[in-house]
Amino acid sequence: MLHAGLDLSRRRLDVCLVGEAGELVEHTAAAPDADGLRHLTERLRGVRVRAVIESMTGARFVHDTLEELGWEVLVADAQKVKGLAPLACKTDKIDARVLAELSWRDLVPAIWLPDPSIRRERELARYRLHLVRHRTTLKNRIHATLMTFGHPCPVSDLFGLAGRELLDRLAIPDPWRRNVDASLELIDDLELQIAQLTVELRREGTDHRYIRLLVTAPGFGWINAYTVASEIGDIERFAYRRSCAATPASARASTSPAAAIAAGRSQSKARATCAGRCSKRRCTPATTRSTASATNAPRNDSAANAAPRSRRSTSVAS
Repeated sequence: MLHAGLDLSRRRLDVCLVGEAGELVEHTAAAPDADGLRHLTERLRGVRVRAVIESMTGARFVHDTLEELGWEVLVADAQKVKGLAPLACKTDKIDARVLAELSWRDLVPAIWLPDPSIRRERELARYRLHLVRHRTTLKNRIHATLMTFGHPCPVSDLFGLAGRELLDRLAIPDPWRRNVDASLELIDDLELQIAQLTVELRREGTDHRYIRLLVTAPGFGWINAYTVASEIGDIERFAYRRSCAATPASARASTSPAAAIAAGRSQSKARATCAGRCSKRRCTPATTRSTASATNAPRNDSAANAAPRSRRSTSVAS
């Protein structure tokens, strides 16, 4: 059996072939399209090949095409590969050789690949979320334009009927007026596309085995439940419940303000401490120097016998 390391770029696919004894067989390259992959497999016809490629854009296409042509293909976690084989010099040939060596040593950190049906569910949910974010960006730009020219917003929904009438009456100079009108047209178009996707998601997820259970949890609407279910895929692939809860799908689908506030607090707390690894405040050069000088200075007997004062009382006294 040959072990093939594949390094994918925009214009070529570098291939490193390693034999069963770990010896280098060949360094070659192929075009990263269907014809190039077909020619690559024809050169090695009759030989069992196990290929490894890092997870990146285009890796799924290479994986699916080579598996259809008879190869065994693994998609490796790029971060774990970097941890297993840190390199000071990185080239496409070296990366391909590293992947081939990992395959030969049975050390490939392979990732789980969803089937085409789960990929389709993910694409629908992710594209709807993409459109929603675009719509939110346009609405925020319009609100910022009103604040720029000192126009208050007395209505609860600026993009409802009363809000649209208010926007038509407001005196906004060009080019901001043209930008507001264009943004409103784009928002209307996005609303239509989002509504169509929502109908399709409801039709697709009618018989989904996870959605009916997820909507019973607090804070889960139907769309969030579909998004989480599509990102999880097959829940049996997780060995522990914590592993499932720690997936990026949970963070990506969580759009509640409480979750965002909690995430912001945890990040700010991690920045304020020593690299987030302990509960002490981050040490600065100034405090380090003052602490060192205070430690090396001789102690006064009266100061040593005095009762310790709290930090608050010291700051008030100073």
